[in-house]
Amino acid sequence: MILATLTIIMAGLGALVTLTLAVKFLRDPERGMAWATHELEHLPQVMADRYFAMTFLAVGAAVYGDLKVIAYLFAVYAFLGIYDAVIYARAGKPMIKHLASGVASIVVTITALLALNSGVNA
Repeated sequence: MILATLTIIMAGLGALVTLTLAVKFLRDPERGMAWATHELEHLPQVMADRYFAMTFLAVGAAVYGDLKVIAYLFAVYAFLGIYDAVIYARAGKPMIKHLASGVASIVVTITALLALNSGVNA
C-alpha cells in the first residue's frame, strides 16, 4: 500500500512539473524552450518522439482494454487536436488535419463512454 501511495504521489508531482512547463510555454514560448532546453532545430525530431509516445499510449490503452482509460486518453487526444487546430486557424494556416484528429478522438471518447454507460467493459 505504501508503494501504491508513493506511486500516486510521484505521478501527481510529474503532472505538476508538466503543467509548469505548459504554463511557461504559454506565457513566453522562447523562455519555455530555454527552460525545457529544447532547440527549434530539433523540434521535428522531438515531435516524432511525441507521436511515437502517443502511439504507445493508445496501443497500451487498447491492449489494457479498460474503457475508462480509453475514454480519458482519447479525451486528452481530442484536446490536443482541437487546441492545435485553433492555434493554426488563428494564424490563418491549414488546420483541417488537426481538427479531424480532434473530432476522431471525440468519437472514440464518446463511444467508450456509451459502452461504459451500457455496462460493457472489454
